[in-house]
Amino acid sequence: MQTILTPNSNFTTCSNQILQEKLQRRQPLKVIALGDSLTYGFGDFVGGGWVERLRREWMSPQGAGHILYNLGVRGDRTEQVAVRLEQEFNCRGEIRNRVPDLILLSVGVNDSARVGKPTGRLYTDLDSFRQHTDHLLDMAQDLCPVLFIGMTPIDEQKMPFMNCLYYNHLDQYRYKEATLQACQQRNIPYLDIFDLWLSRGTDWINTQLGEDGLHPNVSGYQTLFADIMAWKSID
Repeated sequence: MQTILTPNSNFTTCSNQILQEKLQRRQPLKVIALGDSLTYGFGDFVGGGWVERLRREWMSPQGAGHILYNLGVRGDRTEQVAVRLEQEFNCRGEIRNRVPDLILLSVGVNDSARVGKPTGRLYTDLDSFRQHTDHLLDMAQDLCPVLFIGMTPIDEQKMPFMNCLYYNHLDQYRYKEATLQACQQRNIPYLDIFDLWLSRGTDWINTQLGEDGLHPNVSGYQTLFADIMAWKSID
């Protein structure tokens, strides 16, 4: 199975060069995944979500041996992930106090919700979201190399979520594009799950989501994991 951590990935900074040297030597990495409930794996009672599936893959006898911590928190928005980023990073100093080699980020869908009604105020207005995203990415890059996993589309027919949050594809797209542009400006590899899944059709998407219309079901997390594992070259 193809791993996303390959010596051919397009990393350019000093810390990225160190990461590539470790990969060339086939030295196991320490990786942290930060984000929201999609990172946490909510809804996957079989595999525990894409991060847990990746952790198991790396721990298998044929795996790369990388150490992976799931630091996803349900309900987190971009600002909240930024607040806890540095402390979470520095607390993973196992094995002679080595800090992590790589950060996997996946956050933003909660920011895009509308509160109270389909035309209600955005949970995080777009300008503030851009500022929070810039801050998060800059902080993360100052710590170590970063990869970003984009959000999955939701089922609009099952809104509202928890009787108060209304998600829709148009707002999701706007927030996804803001994140993508911020990553491109910093040469951070970004996996556009939103566009990838939309290309497969809304009927297919709805088969990959749970009853709440927001979180993937077991099949959805299996698909998400497969899409991440197939992500093999960033130009």
